[in-house]
Amino acid sequence: MKKILLFVLAIGFTFSVKAQEEQSTGDYNKWQARFRLISVIPSPSDDIDGADVDISTSFVPELDFTYFFTKNIAAELILGTTKHNVDVEGTDLGHVWSLPPTLNLQYHFFADNFKPYVGAGVNYTFFYGVDEGDVAGMDYENSFGFSLQAGLDYNLNDKWFLNLDIKKLFLSTDVDVDLGDATLPVEVDIDPLIIGLGVGMKF
Repeated sequence: MKKILLFVLAIGFTFSVKAQEEQSTGDYNKWQARFRLISVIPSPSDDIDGADVDISTSFVPELDFTYFFTKNIAAELILGTTKHNVDVEGTDLGHVWSLPPTLNLQYHFFADNFKPYVGAGVNYTFFYGVDEGDVAGMDYENSFGFSLQAGLDYNLNDKWFLNLDIKKLFLSTDVDVDLGDATLPVEVDIDPLIIGLGVGMKF
C-alpha cells in the first residue's frame, strides 16, 4: 500500500513541475463524475483477547462527483455501499452492509493527458441490513472516519477519461454481540483499502 501511494505521489510531483510551465489561464470543467468498479479490502482488528475478527473482501460499483474550485483544487463526494461477511474464530457473525459516504479535498496535477491527484478527507459510515449469523443479535454503531487518497486520470478526449483510484479509510465501530444470556461489547477496526478502476466524464 505505501509503495503504491508513494509511486502515485512521485508521478504527481514530477508532473507538477511540468504543469507549472504549461498551465494556462483558460477554461476548465468545474464538474466531473466517475463510475468505478472497486475492491474493498478490510484490515480488521479487535480488542478481544485471543480471538481475531475476519471481514470479507467485497467487489461493488462506486459513483463519485467532483467539483473544481480552481484548476487544481477540488472536492470529491464518493458514494457506494458494500456487504461483508463477518466471523470470529469459526463463529459465524452473519453479514452487514455499510454505506460510507466520503468527502475528500483533492489537489490535481496536469501533464498532457495525465492528471494525477492526491486527497484527504472524512467519511461517516452507516451500518444496516445486519444478519446475526450464529449469535442472538449484532448491533453496529455508525461512526466517523478519515480518508487518504491517490489516483490518476487519463484523458481519452475532451469529455471522457479513464481512472485508477486508491483510498485508505481509517474506520472503527463499536459492536454489541448478543450471546443470548449476555452482551459482549467489541471495538472493531475495519480500516479498508479500496482499489478502483473506472471511467469518468467532464461536464
